[in-house]
Amino acid sequence: MKKILIIAVLLSLGVCGYYWNRNVAEERFHISGTVVVPERLVRQAEADNNACAIIVKNEADVPVAIKRIVDPKFPLEFSMGKEDLLAGNVEGTLKLEVQINNHGKLGVIKQGDIFGASAEPVKPNAQHVNVQADKTLGRVQLARNVKGNFFRTAAR
Repeated sequence: MKKILIIAVLLSLGVCGYYWNRNVAEERFHISGTVVVPERLVRQAEADNNACAIIVKNEADVPVAIKRIVDPKFPLEFSMGKEDLLAGNVEGTLKLEVQINNHGKLGVIKQGDIFGASAEPVKPNAQHVNVQADKTLGRVQLARNVKGNFFRTAAR
């Protein structure tokens, strides 16, 4: 009877250890912070049908987690967890990038898109990360008050 009781206790300790280790492993990735857009770009960033994509990349620039927020309002507070992971194992230092656009294609920067990155690399459990989305390709505007053909006049 003692042997059965000892085996049952050891077995239950083993099962508890397995589930505890699994829960700890699942909580190894949790990044939270704020995406900030400069005032000159806020109106463009908060336009209808825009999406803000927060992208976490590993040291080899491979995306390991992505979170999309449709119709964002800035400053935007975010939190990323295991549900946002693309890969099962995240280790080392990470890069945090943000892209705000209305075409939905990640990694493709077009005119009018706003993008940026965190100033420093982050760890898989980083809290209070500030990301500046302060870069844009802007819209192309033609020069005004130019008479004649610039290239023809410059060649003389």
